[in-house]
Amino acid sequence: MSKVSQLFLRSLLAGTVLVSTGKPLVAAPWYPLGPYGGDARSIAADPQNSKHLFMGTATGWIYESVDGGGSWKRVSMVTKRDNLIVDHILVDPLNAKRIVVGGWVVDRPDGGLYESGDGGLTWKGQAEMKGQSVRALASAPSDPKIMVAGTLKGVYRTDDSGVHWKLISPEGSMEIHEVESIAIDPVDPKIIYAGTWHLPWKTVDGGAHWTNIKQGIIDDSDVFSIIVDPKSPQTVYASACSGIYKSLDGGGKFMKVQGIPTTARRTRKLAQDPLNLTTVFAGTTEGLYRSLTSGIGWTRLTGPDVIVNDVYIDPTSSKHVLLATDRAGVLVSEDGGVTFQPSNSGFSSRQVTSFAADPHKPSTIYVGVVNDKTSGGVFMSEDGGVRWQQQSNALNGRDIFSLASIEDGTLLAGTGHGIFRLDAGLWTQSGAMAPVDVPVVAPPVKPKKRAGVKTAAKTVVKTAAVRKPVVKVPMPMDATVFAIVPTGSAVYAGTSAGLMKGTVDGKMWTEVSALQMPEMRYVAAQKSTVMVASMRKIAVSTDDGNRWDSIALPQDLTQIATVAVDDVGNFWVGGREGVFYSTDSGANWKTLRNLYVTEVTGIYFDPTEHRILVTANSTTLTYAAHLPDFKVSFMESGWNLQFVRPAGDHMVGATLYDGMVVQPVMVDSKVAETK
Repeated sequence: MSKVSQLFLRSLLAGTVLVSTGKPLVAAPWYPLGPYGGDARSIAADPQNSKHLFMGTATGWIYESVDGGGSWKRVSMVTKRDNLIVDHILVDPLNAKRIVVGGWVVDRPDGGLYESGDGGLTWKGQAEMKGQSVRALASAPSDPKIMVAGTLKGVYRTDDSGVHWKLISPEGSMEIHEVESIAIDPVDPKIIYAGTWHLPWKTVDGGAHWTNIKQGIIDDSDVFSIIVDPKSPQTVYASACSGIYKSLDGGGKFMKVQGIPTTARRTRKLAQDPLNLTTVFAGTTEGLYRSLTSGIGWTRLTGPDVIVNDVYIDPTSSKHVLLATDRAGVLVSEDGGVTFQPSNSGFSSRQVTSFAADPHKPSTIYVGVVNDKTSGGVFMSEDGGVRWQQQSNALNGRDIFSLASIEDGTLLAGTGHGIFRLDAGLWTQSGAMAPVDVPVVAPPVKPKKRAGVKTAAKTVVKTAAVRKPVVKVPMPMDATVFAIVPTGSAVYAGTSAGLMKGTVDGKMWTEVSALQMPEMRYVAAQKSTVMVASMRKIAVSTDDGNRWDSIALPQDLTQIATVAVDDVGNFWVGGREGVFYSTDSGANWKTLRNLYVTEVTGIYFDPTEHRILVTANSTTLTYAAHLPDFKVSFMESGWNLQFVRPAGDHMVGATLYDGMVVQPVMVDSKVAETK
């Protein structure tokens, strides 16, 4: 690690000292440091300070910015779950410390409303809305004590700043449910608009009576967003899966506005420029559109690959526009939306799946991510994880399932369609299978006929068999590559089509046909020993892959999640039931005293420190089994980690959804040991 990076870490972690106590350490947690970006879902501003922003994510985290979105700070998780999608944030205009958020969960009717009184540091669930899938949330512009929420069950309202909530749509209604959007009249808080998954509704008496306002809207339209013009409340905009609509009479009749292509009609967010209400933005699943003429004509401002979840226009400057997007995180414009740049410093919501370190430069590390398309792929850090830069040129949005840095420093990436190789900053497909013989088929020769001459009857003549010519054709590897592990003499790849063995440079591959495992997910190697596994089978070679032997799983292990081999020949395997090891080539399996951990996600042999590192979803501790005496020590990371790896003079770990975290490195730091 460079001196600049060391100073950066020390300034970041100033005052952090870990003390060896023999108990789990509760000192400074590991710090998140990227790769920056990911899924950003919502942005809200302090009404008293437009530069003070809060952001909601798809993993339950709340972030804060005090410089208008230039940089972000992770504040807290709303609740102890990583699947809460925070799509709505309300900041009290009289007290910015008081925040209310609404969240929901994918694939189940779950979520809730949560309130913080200390700027998002701590949260309390609203009991009356517990378990509600909150899809919409708005406060009355004329009275912030009045808030309205839309859930899968209907429309709820509070008149006392969220202390009590009441269902104001008909209970058990077959029409007003699955409420996706809410808008409140800027003058009269009793006038409420509710967009459902099947057309919009309106009440003018606080919910006592409801009217279906569907005239002009195509039947069965999901209504994603509704906004009411703050100066002219009769002007209402609504976005639906069938397009964008506008009403000039408070929803009495809608007309469809033109300019948004059919493919981009899932408009998740409509927003007016507070300083110029004729400017309307539409955030769609195919980019951001803008109309300068109150919805008459639209222009796309971003690429079609940008999925917009929220739009924030600075009420003090129309030029400052922020987008919350899928995969690309936060995008910022300083010219009113004409151009955008990423603005994700401090924000990471990446799903890291793989790791590699340069064998000659330990502080140069790489990680691979999934689900981020062109915003993801591979990221590189040259200072042990302090700063990252994307290295995905020509990967074309492929998910990365495995990485390996081979002896010459070349990086290999396993994708859903074969192996790629990084050469001079550009990825090229590298996983060609060894050439196979393919017969050359000559075109059939038709017999010539002469005019007026009858062809004699065919005579069958038996001739000696003629050997058809063949050519050697390399076949491309198109399997999903779950693991890539280099050894001294070869590179092994565990794939959905079985185990592949590559040349030492990873350019040519052959199938290891001796193994009858159709899907090989895990590979580990040390010296001449190679251990491979599917989810329920293990095979081992102790002679560089020339001979393979199957070994039985530990009796108590139902499914494999990770494997490792140390440099003295011990085998390690982990899964939901814990960590098991064998000192006799798999004939017997044992567990370590003081390593009673379940839901194991990663086992890795660290040759530098001669130890086995263990991570698990069931704990925020990282365990180390020191060889050869198997003494167990542990350290508190503050995160459920998928794996940990050494990076220069410290360690880095991969969270499930929140990118990489770095270990605090201080002179007095120690690791707690168990007795």
